[in-house]
Amino acid sequence: MKRMLLLAVLTFAVSLYAQEDHKEHMTEAFASPQAVTEACLECHETAAQEIMKTNHWSWLNEEFKNEAGETVRRGKINFINNFCIAVPSNYARCTSCHVGYGWKDSSFDFTIEKNVDCLVCHDQSGLYKKTPTAAGMPDPEVDLLKAAQSVGMPKRKNCGVCHFDGGGGTGVKHGDMDNSLYNPTHEVDVHMGGNKFECTKCHTTTEHKIGGASHGSMASNKNHVYCTTCHEGEVHKKKSLNRHTASLACETCHIPEFSREEPTKVWWDWSKAGMDRKTEKDKFGKAIFMKKKGEFVWDKNVTPTYRWYNGSADYVAIGEKIDPQTIVALNIPGGDISDKNSKLAPFKVMKGKQPYDTKNNYFIVPKLFGKGGYWKTFDWNAASELGMKEINLPYSGEFDFVETEMYWPINHMVAPKEKALKCTNCHGKKADRFDWELLGYPGDPKKEGGRVKNELVKN
Repeated sequence: MKRMLLLAVLTFAVSLYAQEDHKEHMTEAFASPQAVTEACLECHETAAQEIMKTNHWSWLNEEFKNEAGETVRRGKINFINNFCIAVPSNYARCTSCHVGYGWKDSSFDFTIEKNVDCLVCHDQSGLYKKTPTAAGMPDPEVDLLKAAQSVGMPKRKNCGVCHFDGGGGTGVKHGDMDNSLYNPTHEVDVHMGGNKFECTKCHTTTEHKIGGASHGSMASNKNHVYCTTCHEGEVHKKKSLNRHTASLACETCHIPEFSREEPTKVWWDWSKAGMDRKTEKDKFGKAIFMKKKGEFVWDKNVTPTYRWYNGSADYVAIGEKIDPQTIVALNIPGGDISDKNSKLAPFKVMKGKQPYDTKNNYFIVPKLFGKGGYWKTFDWNAASELGMKEINLPYSGEFDFVETEMYWPINHMVAPKEKALKCTNCHGKKADRFDWELLGYPGDPKKEGGRVKNELVKN
């Protein structure tokens, strides 16, 4: 309780400082967005250097040692996904969500302070926006002076423009983050709707490093934010529920479904791209085919997939050999039933098909955007050759498509407690929430010789 009170006081104090009226400091029009940053740094002298140490700047997360004992870093810049596949060779399009200006290719200089974008996180005019294909540069129509005069603590709009709309639109990537969180009801999210939390209430920040485990942080198992940071101790009235917390993540019971207001993409088939057929839409009004991107499936009110999870995950590295005869998991949550640090946690599993080199047996990183890219030529061979050259890996000239899946943690859209899972959702004859054998149990763990155990226990 003392920790929570101290955090609240500090947050309030910081917000008072950050909400200072900047109109008296910002009085003349700016010739460029970099000029805004230079003006910010006159007072906030260390801010750019702090940003440059974060994953929002480098798109790389904390160092860790892999199974071979090598010190590595993982992040958006070197991950393969089954959405738009990879950042390399597609920089100018992907970096519209970078907290900087001008990352258009691999020559971007990460040491130039004036290329840090202060406004994308701190603008409160509501009018600041980046051009989707301009390597992080703002729309030329943006009034930079008005944006600079409005700065304050980040709000949902600042975070959501990238995190709610990542992958090309609302709900594409994250099943638990979409545009419904800009102004959610209590039923959609008890924290952001019922309690009016801003993102930074839970994702607290130290020297511009924001707490929360992105995919890179899952690889390193660092920088997590947990419900128990605030909800400490035995939070349930029933002792049996409190005992469950040894084996269940809070989100497992309290986010019974995700994408409850807007649909989320659950399938992306790149092998159908390039076909000459009309763009089609589903019952949600979402595109289920685009010539540039292939075929999609969307879903709503999705029941999560549950896996043991200890905060870590293993990822397929660029250039790593794969078995194309199987569904290739691009990442696998760490942990199992015997791991004392593991809990059953909910995930969105994104599935699809994407190109791989049939001779080298590794994933292809194709150039999609820009000159010579697939979205202009519809030529997979040419796009593959350009993309693989960017990452210095050979391309054999032969490709096919392999089915993949990727696990995305579900942490947001916490439902009211009345909507949380009931005992009968997981235990009993009609229960269908867990595949107990897949999770390592011989069967429903509450049953033994016809009797019901008092708690959920691991082996």
